[in-house]
Amino acid sequence: MEELKKQVYEANMLLPKYGLVTFTWGNVSGIDREKELFVIKPSGIAYEDLKPEDMVVMSLDGKKIEGEYNPSSDTETHRILYQRFPNVGGIVHTHSAWATSWAQAGRGIPCYGTTHADYFYKEIPCVRNLDAKEIEEAYEKNTGVLIADEFEKKGRDYEACPATLCKNHGVFSWGKDAMEALHNAVVIEEVAKMAARTEMINPKVIEAPQVLQDKHYFRKHGANAYYGQTKKVEE
Repeated sequence: MEELKKQVYEANMLLPKYGLVTFTWGNVSGIDREKELFVIKPSGIAYEDLKPEDMVVMSLDGKKIEGEYNPSSDTETHRILYQRFPNVGGIVHTHSAWATSWAQAGRGIPCYGTTHADYFYKEIPCVRNLDAKEIEEAYEKNTGVLIADEFEKKGRDYEACPATLCKNHGVFSWGKDAMEALHNAVVIEEVAKMAARTEMINPKVIEAPQVLQDKHYFRKHGANAYYGQTKKVEE
């Protein structure tokens, strides 16, 4: 657990470094699947004041197991996503400016090029607003339920597209651990920026050809991936 706290702390500290958060507008969590416990940033604590021991340990049934502070206000969203997405090991939530601009517009981010296709298969979706009842009843929990339901309903693979936008809200990304989830959050912000500029330059732009999207995604992901070092380099 101490090692997981350290990793989650380090991932949280990279949010401001990569320009993904202002003040305390974001959080990272990571899970130990064997123990069924996850670690998350405490609520409202400035990044410069954080220490590894400040991270809060939560159970998958929503109980605080360890920590001096209250967990992030988004803890319930993280908890539901861990329950519904069993291969996820880390989650990031931000209000990063370019990606959140797409969320506020209520639009998913189309795949206009290979940078996007290298990481996310097809469009990064934008899920609907919660209705008044869902917000009043359990806002953060229902945000997680909505994301998971939308992926399931639309047949989207949460591992092939490890992120979503929430309309009028912000961005959630995930990965095999906290650092991969952070990496995906950084890429989303860059992809969002490029997509917005692409539409400014050419308002009639269409998505990249599917054959090109497939080539770039599957050369990095899946059984036939060949990007990077597939075997140990001989000395």
